[in-house]
Amino acid sequence: MKILFLALLVSFTSCEQQKYPDLEDGLYAEFVTNKGIMVAKLHYKEVPVTVANFVALVDGTHPKLPDSLKGKRYYDGTTFHRVIDKFMIQGGDPTGSGAGNPGYRFLDEFHPDLKHDKPGVLSMANSGPATNGSQFFITEVPTPNLDNRHAVFGELVIGLDVQDSISNVAVSQGNNKPVDPVVIETINIIRKGQEAESFDAAKVYTDELPKVEERQKQLKEEENQKLKENAKAAADNFITKNADLGGTVKKLDTGVVMIFTKQDEAAVKPTSAQKVLVNYAGYFEDGRLFDTSWAEVAKENNVYSEQRDAQGGYKPFPMIYNETASLVPGFREAMLNMNVGDKARVFIPSYLGYGANGMGPIPPNSNLVFDLEIVGLAE
Repeated sequence: MKILFLALLVSFTSCEQQKYPDLEDGLYAEFVTNKGIMVAKLHYKEVPVTVANFVALVDGTHPKLPDSLKGKRYYDGTTFHRVIDKFMIQGGDPTGSGAGNPGYRFLDEFHPDLKHDKPGVLSMANSGPATNGSQFFITEVPTPNLDNRHAVFGELVIGLDVQDSISNVAVSQGNNKPVDPVVIETINIIRKGQEAESFDAAKVYTDELPKVEERQKQLKEEENQKLKENAKAAADNFITKNADLGGTVKKLDTGVVMIFTKQDEAAVKPTSAQKVLVNYAGYFEDGRLFDTSWAEVAKENNVYSEQRDAQGGYKPFPMIYNETASLVPGFREAMLNMNVGDKARVFIPSYLGYGANGMGPIPPNSNLVFDLEIVGLAE
């Protein structure tokens, strides 16, 4: 009887691996739902712990599961309990409330090559840093604001149309829960190739979890070094591109570059106790304007708002002239290198701007260009 069971198991596993013959070698998850089938490629080399966590939950072999859940396929019969059109679909909570978890939490595992940059990205849902458990979501559109906040661990290679159809279901107002349940009937792990076949999820989770923090630190250092190298090249390009301004170029040790287009050497430098009035226009490297305090600049770039103008939104803003100024570091540094009456075009590398998380319309790791002018002192 035992031999028969093992034979059936081997036969079932073999059948699973023979599915989707066109898939390249790798580890995949097949989501069988009442709306259709989706298949995601899992990035087990880049984020081994996050993938191991998911696979071990799928198979019921996770070492952190309580005895009552061991041997049970964790996700079978659960639902996509939170659906937001033009954003994402979220599942992985057996309670269906969004508050459920498998009884443990683990650290965020980010990789610089894995971004929320397309539809079909599979990523961990969480309630803050280091609160990963069993919940996940699949994006419908690029969501770069989630980079370095949620750990990407896969992407759909089959079934984007199914994801889209789920995104369009009717949902309850307030909690975005589908009116009619979208059920994950089962999730199957598909292994293609020897490396994927030998991926032991429970063992990988146990062995690799203690290494996550140090590996994340190393990846962060490598990414920061790469950003600095890229920023240096971008700064050199900035100087070349703006050579026609004919102004004095000032390179700061941090990577900020200033081209002064108006400068009064006799001007008195403000004191650290004073507030200055600053006008600005902020641009992406490709020249697109994202914000300005000059109405005429807004009009020139077709982003002028009569409502903002009526509310006094186009005028210089007051800012304390010292290191406590509530500004991104690069903007603050540039301001503190200017006197009243100075005007400059400034290159701010991403790590001195809005960094890896971005902000609003500014994507993560964006180098920025500002036109700045200190027009006077605040009363």
